Amino acid sequence: MNPDLSLQWNDFFAQLQHPDIVWQLIALATSLGLAKLIEGFVREQVAAHETPNLGFAKKIGRGSLKRVIFPLAALFFVAVMHWLIKPYMHTHLLTLALPLLGSLAFIRLVFYILRHSFTHALWLASFERIFSLIAWSIVAMHILGLLPELVETLEAISLPIGKNPLSLWQILQGLVTVATTLLIALWLSNTFEAKLNRSTDMDTSLRMVLTRILRALLGFLAILIALPLVGIDLTTLSVFGGALGVGLGFGLQKIASNYVSGFIILLDRSIRLGNMITVGDDRGQVTRITTRFTVLRSLTGIEAIVPNELLINSVVRNESYTDRQVRVALPVQVSYDSDLELAMRLLADAAHTQPRVLQTPAADILVKEFADSGINLELGFWITDPENGLGKLRSDINLAIWHAFKQNGISIPFPQREIRLLGEKNG
Repeated sequence: MNPDLSLQWNDFFAQLQHPDIVWQLIALATSLGLAKLIEGFVREQVAAHETPNLGFAKKIGRGSLKRVIFPLAALFFVAVMHWLIKPYMHTHLLTLALPLLGSLAFIRLVFYILRHSFTHALWLASFERIFSLIAWSIVAMHILGLLPELVETLEAISLPIGKNPLSLWQILQGLVTVATTLLIALWLSNTFEAKLNRSTDMDTSLRMVLTRILRALLGFLAILIALPLVGIDLTTLSVFGGALGVGLGFGLQKIASNYVSGFIILLDRSIRLGNMITVGDDRGQVTRITTRFTVLRSLTGIEAIVPNELLINSVVRNESYTDRQVRVALPVQVSYDSDLELAMRLLADAAHTQPRVLQTPAADILVKEFADSGINLELGFWITDPENGLGKLRSDINLAIWHAFKQNGISIPFPQREIRLLGEKNG
């Protein structure tokens, strides 16, 4: 540490040990307390005038006011206290609090806007805490005079990447610039996605493809713009590009195949959200389609994550691809001494009493086989909601068949065997 900076640092801590620090702490605590009271009052007033039909601009304005009212009020009161007591004592603690409170108000306002722009981003809460800690640390080091020396140290450390070595300071600047441009790119893509979602004429899968392609292009463009801004030559990334190509060629084949398959599924629209499909042993409703995998939710609540490559390279049974009507077959056996025509009419009536069964096309009954114990019939009926499952429907129809057969004397046979004893001697 250079001598001037050491003296400045020692002078700052000497001022903190001065008896005036007690009055500064009292002034700071009073300012924070008054700011807290004002925050509570403002929140009550905003909540009292909250209406469900509030416009987006007013909603953003009131929400941002609730977020920044505390640091802004605290900043105002600390500034007033600083002005009042500065002629009589030292105010180093209050001087340090002013930029910290200002940065807190700025950070809260920025992240409030980001949360409204990225409504489903779970990473914002953690990122806000990390960003706040970094911002306050930078402000504090700037006030204490440590920031220039830190920058000089980071510039002195260089890494031999490509033809032109990069310093740690350049890398940090690049990361900040890339993060900023990526946030702008994500905000633009979310705005475009919101406009597409309001369009009712465009297919859902096509909207997903367009938004993901746009997000990838904007992200790539943001990196291409950000790196040259901080003096990083893009040719230095050729080493990483070659390593990435080798990795894709060997270890990432499956991942790349899944991503390509995901775009194919979204583009050809062979599988859509809400479809009831069967892939191998997995049957369920499509609840999510990403560029890497597709989520199937079964009727038992279990979700199967199916790689997109499997959906491209295997047979997929889609129960609602072009037509949502699905025929369900229910086997029934009656005894040989039963009235077969009556039994067939009772089967059709039992199916049509269920609200989920379509009246047109009508239920059909087929005589399948003359079996050992009875006549095998098949009740076939049509439904339009296979995603609601068949277990409860089969049970209700079987129960209706049982009651109808009991009332009309139709018997359901059980296995019968006739045993003959050979070689018996007459007594």
